[in-house]
Amino acid sequence: MKVIRAALPLLPLCQRVLPSRLTGISVALLKATALEIAILAGHLLLYPSGIVQERRATTPDPAALPGASAAAGSPTRLPAEPKPPVVLLHGFIDNRSVFVLLRRSLAQHGRRQIESLNYSPLTCDIRTAAELLGRHIEEICRRTGQPQVDIVGHSLGGLIARYYVQRLGGDLRVRTLVSLGTPHSGTRAVPLADAHPIVRQMRPGSEVIEELRLPASDCRTRFVSFWSDLDHVMDPPETARIDHPDLLAENVQVTGVGHLALPVHPAVATGIRQALDESDHSLAADARTDRARTGGLTVA
Repeated sequence: MKVIRAALPLLPLCQRVLPSRLTGISVALLKATALEIAILAGHLLLYPSGIVQERRATTPDPAALPGASAAAGSPTRLPAEPKPPVVLLHGFIDNRSVFVLLRRSLAQHGRRQIESLNYSPLTCDIRTAAELLGRHIEEICRRTGQPQVDIVGHSLGGLIARYYVQRLGGDLRVRTLVSLGTPHSGTRAVPLADAHPIVRQMRPGSEVIEELRLPASDCRTRFVSFWSDLDHVMDPPETARIDHPDLLAENVQVTGVGHLALPVHPAVATGIRQALDESDHSLAADARTDRARTGGLTVA
C-alpha cells in the first residue's frame, strides 16, 4: 500500500513547541480533525438526497447472472465469474448519502450491482434492524439471481450486519462483511447519548455485545474490519476490531483519518475493493488457520 504524506507549513513550529514523541501524533490529529470537519460539512449538504430509499431495479442484470451469454449483436466478452451484489449500510442517524463516493469507486472498478439500504432513524433495536436487513437481502438475492451478497457497513451499520450474519443465520447469504469504524466490542464515547436505546446496545457489556461474544464455530462469512487510531467515536479505538476465536476475521488499522472519513477516503475505498475481491476459497481456508491476521493502511 502506497503511503501518502503531506507537508504542513506549521510542522517546524510544532516540532519546536511539542515534545518530539507527541509532534507526529499532534500533526496527524490536526489533519484528521480538519478532514472530519470538511467531510461533515459536505455530508450535511448531501444528507437530504439520501433520505428516500433508492429506486430498485425490477429485473436482474442479464450480464451478471450465472451462465449468462452475450446478447445478439453485443461485443464478445471474456468469461467472468459473477460478483455478488454489494449492500451498503450506513451508521447511526445517517442515510445512504454517506456512500456516494464509495459507491462511485466500486462501480468504476467493476461492481455492477450496488445497493444502499436505509433503516429508519427511529430504529431502537439492533436485533430488529438485523431481521429487517435479512429480509432486504433475501429480496436482493431473488431479484438479482445471486445466492450471496457482500456487505459494507459503516459504524452501527456494521454491527447490524454482524448480528444478522452471526446470530440470525445470515452467513448463508453474506460472503464478505466489511465494517468501517464499527463498535464490535462496544464503545464508551458520548455518554450523554445513553438516553437512546440503540446507543445503550452499543455499550460494552450490553446484551447485544455479549451475544456477539458467543460461540460461532459454523459461521462461514469472512469479516474485514477497518479501524482507525484517530476514531474518537470508538472508545477505545481498538473496539472497532473483531476479536472472536471462531470468526474468519482480518483487522486493518487505518492511520491518519477519523470516523467520518472511513467511508469517504479514497485509500480506504481501495482497501475495501481489495477486500471484496479476495473471494478465492483457498484464501479463506488459509486465513481460518490464522484468524489473528492484521494489516495496516496509512492514508495521511
